[in-house]
Amino acid sequence: MGKISVANSRYSYINEGEWPSGSVDIHHVIVRKSFSKAFFVAIFLLPIACCFFSFKENSATLLLWSFLLSGLLVILLLLWKPVDKESVIIMPAFGVQLETHYSSGRIIHRFIPAGEILKPVLLECVTPVTCYWSLSLLVSGKEELMLVFKELRPPMKMLLPVWKALCASIDNKESPVTRGEGD
Repeated sequence: MGKISVANSRYSYINEGEWPSGSVDIHHVIVRKSFSKAFFVAIFLLPIACCFFSFKENSATLLLWSFLLSGLLVILLLLWKPVDKESVIIMPAFGVQLETHYSSGRIIHRFIPAGEILKPVLLECVTPVTCYWSLSLLVSGKEELMLVFKELRPPMKMLLPVWKALCASIDNKESPVTRGEGD
């Protein structure tokens, strides 16, 4: 039932399709595990471990290296996001359930009732370092947009089918090319 529609080096997109009579439409964006990162860390830590054994007598150098390694580990832990996958479960009669699955087994569920969803929106996010697309929901009663994928940044080719399914579920027949306010 599940087929991989789109995949790249970081993510896989799976659409489980509509269940009987179009009641549920499930979209998954899964993080592809890469052993190259673990291999790089192992190659990086092996020479440092050898340096520790060569500096047995010099405790100041050992202390300096331990501070350096501790700092690197803290940076790695802060930058690493242990997310396995994020899912969008669209139930047209009820609403949308957003799920984030973590490597630890923890799952965060967020539910938005169908009556509160005004419109799904694709946004281009620009930062000083990078540019990426995000999918958000315009929800009534909320001042801020609600991100569909909170932890992951899938590419546009994975966001587009989810956006189309969300538009179809709220009977928004808007085409992929949106009109400006002045039109």
